[in-house]
Amino acid sequence: MRTLDDLFHQALDQARGTVATSVFWLHHGTRLAGGGTTYLNRYVVVRAGRVFGACAFEAGEIAPEVCREASGAPLAELMSRGPLPLRVAALDAHLAQAAPHPEDLRAERVELPAGTPEERAEARDAAIADLVPIAEGARIGLIGVVNPLVAAIRERGGECLPCDLNLRTTQWGDPVAETAAEVVDAADAVVATGMTLGNGTFDELLLRCRERRVPLYVYAQSGGAVARAFLGAGVSGVSAEPFPFSQFSADPTALYRYRATDRV
Repeated sequence: MRTLDDLFHQALDQARGTVATSVFWLHHGTRLAGGGTTYLNRYVVVRAGRVFGACAFEAGEIAPEVCREASGAPLAELMSRGPLPLRVAALDAHLAQAAPHPEDLRAERVELPAGTPEERAEARDAAIADLVPIAEGARIGLIGVVNPLVAAIRERGGECLPCDLNLRTTQWGDPVAETAAEVVDAADAVVATGMTLGNGTFDELLLRCRERRVPLYVYAQSGGAVARAFLGAGVSGVSAEPFPFSQFSADPTALYRYRATDRV
């Protein structure tokens, strides 16, 4: 089975000579109208040439000083040392540069319309939910809770099984599991955030889904090009949203959906 470490090793030689021109450190909060949850998101973003690689991280994991220390460094160097989210962001930039999403013949471009944060979030999460074949009553594990995505799964007839490291209930008061294992073992399909790539849980999640023959779909602001590399190798579908993300703009932006021929 291909692992994230395999991908790092493969990319190191290929990325030699490529430099991270800019490294960003972002911290923002969002509270959508009608909800009681304030989402606190932190991203490290690596620019190489015309593309950006990105990965979310937990509080205290990466300091703003990374911008000074990593900007101008070779991508291979950033991929081989330092915090895992920085390594994933560098890998994401490398893979997106090698095969840009707009030029990938497998990609289905979905334009998110101009609008309010709520309208943009609903459009994005509807696009993600439409990637997953959801039969009436299907149990859909959701690793990384976003309330509009919970709603989108339910609107399509699915039963959402939410899991998150930081949230304990959904907007509607549903309990949220702390460990992915209990969700995966009860699910008919799993939808996971790309942040699993940056927090070290992706390989275990991928292995468990393969063992149970449960389709795994990844919605990725973090590591969209990285998740794409596992398409057909344990990942059944990917929604890759390159930086700048939908929440940073009121104008139309695009995400790219991928589907594997083998969905298990």
